[in-house]
Amino acid sequence: MAHYPAHVPATIDPDASPHLVALLEDAWRRHGSRPAGECMGARLSFRDVDEQSLALAAWLQAKGLGKGDRVAVMMPNLPQYLVAIPAVLRAGCVVVNVNPLYTPRELEHQLKDSGASAIIVLENFAATLEEVIDRVPALRHVVLAAMGDQLGFWKGSFINFAVRHLKKMVPEFRLPLDQGRTVTRFNQAVAEGGSLRLKAPALTGEDLAFLQYTGGTTGVSKGAMLTHRNVVANILQTEAWFKPVLEKVGNKQLTVVCALPLYHIFALTICYMMGARLGMLNLLIPNPRDIPGLVKTLGRHKINMFPAVNTLFNALAHDADFARLDFSELVVSNGGGMAVQQATAEKWLQVTGCPVVEGYGLSETSPVATSNRLDHMGFTGTIGLPIPSTSISIRDDDGAEVPLGQPGEICIRGPQVMKGYWQRPDETARVTTADGYFKSGDVGIMDEKGQVRIVDRKKDMILVSGFNVYPTEIEQVINLLPGVLESAAIGVPDARSGEAVKLYIVRQDPSLDEEQVKAYCHDNFTAYKRPKYIEFRDELPKSNVGKILRRELRQGPAAKG
Repeated sequence: MAHYPAHVPATIDPDASPHLVALLEDAWRRHGSRPAGECMGARLSFRDVDEQSLALAAWLQAKGLGKGDRVAVMMPNLPQYLVAIPAVLRAGCVVVNVNPLYTPRELEHQLKDSGASAIIVLENFAATLEEVIDRVPALRHVVLAAMGDQLGFWKGSFINFAVRHLKKMVPEFRLPLDQGRTVTRFNQAVAEGGSLRLKAPALTGEDLAFLQYTGGTTGVSKGAMLTHRNVVANILQTEAWFKPVLEKVGNKQLTVVCALPLYHIFALTICYMMGARLGMLNLLIPNPRDIPGLVKTLGRHKINMFPAVNTLFNALAHDADFARLDFSELVVSNGGGMAVQQATAEKWLQVTGCPVVEGYGLSETSPVATSNRLDHMGFTGTIGLPIPSTSISIRDDDGAEVPLGQPGEICIRGPQVMKGYWQRPDETARVTTADGYFKSGDVGIMDEKGQVRIVDRKKDMILVSGFNVYPTEIEQVINLLPGVLESAAIGVPDARSGEAVKLYIVRQDPSLDEEQVKAYCHDNFTAYKRPKYIEFRDELPKSNVGKILRRELRQGPAAKG
């Protein structure tokens, strides 16, 4: 606590709001006339979100959906997302966030595993649903959203628009409608719900709010059960951490860049939930990989907060048009989801004047567990301090706490830690200690200030002749070599040492060659850490959130000497 920022409390009250719906309704009342979201020039106010989500909730209830039923939401960052999430919660249902780029196999698994009764899906991705819906009998209702909805959705009287155009909204979605399955357009569902009355369910903090599926990096994708209390706690924790710095902007409405997908827990809690709590305008970016389009959008605003992953920070920091924008009011650039590289952080600070503040968390922790202080101007190489009401313990394989400065598994306890994995009590028990800590699967070291440095995921560790090699360390150093854009390190089988380090590099300077890299490694790594194999690539495999997928490199045909 001696190293906490001024004005940040040691604890928060996770029961200050009885449930997430109450917290959101309070935010809508306080910020009603302010714009809540902007996407491709169209805006939606907090009052609009309140009214339209109430209507959609009433429609869901009229279809027989109620407390505890799961509703999947499968969309990129669009204004409809801002309506769909609270609508599902207000009906007493559980949100199942779905990556819209899922393959049929991945979608089928998540729908079956969650037991979803309904899905709200952007029609662009409905073909994937068509392929699997016959094998998901529990799914009874499909709500189709359309990109074109926005033109009438946000201008003039939405209800009148929807009613006038209902005849044009006949779904083209070819699904079997046997046994009572329905297909309804998003606008139509909101329009019909506007004439219905929602009977508000009796919610408590212990009721489930989200089934947030893990990325499956350590096995089959599992649904983290996040309660209303879990998410409320993390909103209040992050508010306590960020608000003192955000207030430096003044009394104007804050603008947050929502480039990370809302189906990802980082954007969901930080951009959507904390954003609503603080009355922020969310700049909704449906496709952050379109860097020119993203830069054009950013150029129309003075942004105050920019959550992102290392790959997006890196791409923007090296974009000439981005460098010409006005960053005079950017006060928070918070990185998560993957390790922030020193080279990226230094370039971002050079371009924007705002340091990247790295934090850490998981779907299982709603997600934020630690964060660096926001007043640090340089790269720390750590994930910072435990946020309010959070305890971090570094433990060995036997569950004993290790001394400061020694590596061990990062274990987390706090009100934001999940209830468990959906229908997997064995998996829940495997990651829960007797004294209530969640075992993250990440290896970290804590220093005397309470700051934690991640060394790596247990499964990514490379064992070279009995010595532990951590890929993140290799990548951090390699990315500082001039001419390197990004890199990834994996372990490959080796007859002499058991495993050897293989390094993949994407070049910024085409003239960079293997001999230069080897000479750099010789100067920077002890012998067993030096990459034995080096391969240059045009790009590295990444998840839709922007994480570099080491597992795909390990499983690929080139994952050998």
